[in-house]
Amino acid sequence: MNTLYNISIWIFSVAVHIASLFNPKAKQWIKGRKSIFQKLAEATKEEQDIVWFHCASLGEFEQGKPIIEGYKIKHPTHKILLTFFSPSGYEIRKNYDGADWVFYLPADTKENAKRFIEIVKPIKVIFVKYEFWFNYMTELSRKNIPFYSVSTIFRKEQSFFKYDWFTKQLNNISHFFVQDQNSKELLRNIGFSNCTVAGDTRFDSVITNSQNAISIPLIEQFSENKTTIICGSTWPKDESLLVKYIKDNPNYNYIIAPHEMQHISALKNQTNALLFSKANNTNIRNSNVLIIDSIGILSSIYKYGNIAYIGGGFGAGIHNILEAVAFGLPVIFGPNYQKFKEAKDLIALGGAKRISNYQELKSEIISYLNFDASIPINYIRNNSGATRSIIEHI
Repeated sequence: MNTLYNISIWIFSVAVHIASLFNPKAKQWIKGRKSIFQKLAEATKEEQDIVWFHCASLGEFEQGKPIIEGYKIKHPTHKILLTFFSPSGYEIRKNYDGADWVFYLPADTKENAKRFIEIVKPIKVIFVKYEFWFNYMTELSRKNIPFYSVSTIFRKEQSFFKYDWFTKQLNNISHFFVQDQNSKELLRNIGFSNCTVAGDTRFDSVITNSQNAISIPLIEQFSENKTTIICGSTWPKDESLLVKYIKDNPNYNYIIAPHEMQHISALKNQTNALLFSKANNTNIRNSNVLIIDSIGILSSIYKYGNIAYIGGGFGAGIHNILEAVAFGLPVIFGPNYQKFKEAKDLIALGGAKRISNYQELKSEIISYLNFDASIPINYIRNNSGATRSIIEHI
């Protein structure tokens, strides 16, 4: 199985190289790792007490961010190395000032793992949520470097609970900080007791974000006189429903922040929208649809809304709903939400609704026009505190 795993890593790397010829994201994946070890060596030369945090992408970064910042407060002399697997995380957070260095993670080959760890010499390592790179984990264990898995969720369908080889890889983890009791029970059933139910650090992150949200006067002006529906991280399948709803309901204001920018032009034409980059104090009042063509401001935009539609639910899974919930907004999303505990929790509380078609979208928006914001806000507060628990341990 170890050989098959290493072959799969090699096949993936080859596939990304081929895809980079025509796919911009794959091209960034390759380009960002060029001369990576030389850059790492130059950056960390003669440094000590390096703590390595790794996140797959932007969503995992939001879970890791409060731990990074809390850890830095407790250990100000330690250096923070932050790595990303995905360009969508690295490109947005490569200048994050909470870390001393931000890099891409080299592919998980045995050679890369040994070389990376030999250069960095981390004193402890924290991987966020679903990140389990087995050659890195093995090398860290071999060198007796503490390795922590944080904000983790396990499900019985995962390979760890089906195949012995995958189960054995978990022996390389010093301690698990899981989000829920079910994850702890799954680990206990396969012999792991080094586990704490800490919760999800995103709750701490979104509380901080909501308290420090940036002011955006143009959006405040746009949203001040009408009910405003904010559509965050949308994909084409989400937008096909939203475009129809917007045409049928011009009495509301809409802010759309697509997950990817490639199809903004078509969306603009379908909705007669104004691009945020072209907005000014005059034309902001001439359209009831505003498309956000800037990166990094969505989490602050939610404070100007009344209802949030979160994209991804007609694809692989919904995007971050907690950013909107932290401002007291009810959320609506597509049918693929089952892997997200917060979505199921909020549906049960009445703070979230799932939809699968246009009629349901219409019905649920109407149901949220008079909404008690204390429901989502209390949910966020009641689930905060994971960061403190983790930092006290590590």
